[in-house]
Amino acid sequence: MSPDWSRTPGEGRYARSELERRFLVDRPSPPGCDLRAIEDRYLQDTRLRLRTVRAGAEVVHKLTQKVRARPDDPSAVALTNTYLSAEEHAVLAVLPGDDLVKTRRVVPFEGLSWVVDVFGGRLSGLVLAEVEVADLHATLSLPRWVGREVSSEDAFSGGALAATPLDDVAEVLAQPRRADWSRRRGR
Repeated sequence: MSPDWSRTPGEGRYARSELERRFLVDRPSPPGCDLRAIEDRYLQDTRLRLRTVRAGAEVVHKLTQKVRARPDDPSAVALTNTYLSAEEHAVLAVLPGDDLVKTRRVVPFEGLSWVVDVFGGRLSGLVLAEVEVADLHATLSLPRWVGREVSSEDAFSGGALAATPLDDVAEVLAQPRRADWSRRRGR
């Protein structure tokens, strides 16, 4: 038997590394494209997320395992996706979990595809922008419409946002929006 049959979660040829920088959006961003409605269910006590993505009449269901490189930092993860039928998704959707809804659009800026997530439901009012990067510490030119960077703040990861108790949502939404202008680069 091949020695690679017993991999740990987040490793192996099916896991894709993802490095993301995430920012609060503090003013309207330019119109984007590729508008999608996203419904996430973060399964309790796991690193698993069920996702339904709707773009017009097209619907995609998937199960994603997200394994962090460091437990305290959501900016670097290994993702493993499994695409599901609607029936398979329905079977898993009854498992205990925390839900999150948002609309996502892609906004190009200086050669990168930024995604802007506008949250709905109890997180209405929260808008985050994220961009995949090759190096988390490289200089990044920022659009004018992004504010404070929250890449390493667990409170702004999808799983944490979904699990935020209703009483604490107002505190998350009241987070300072402005970036530290002395550290800000670009526009």
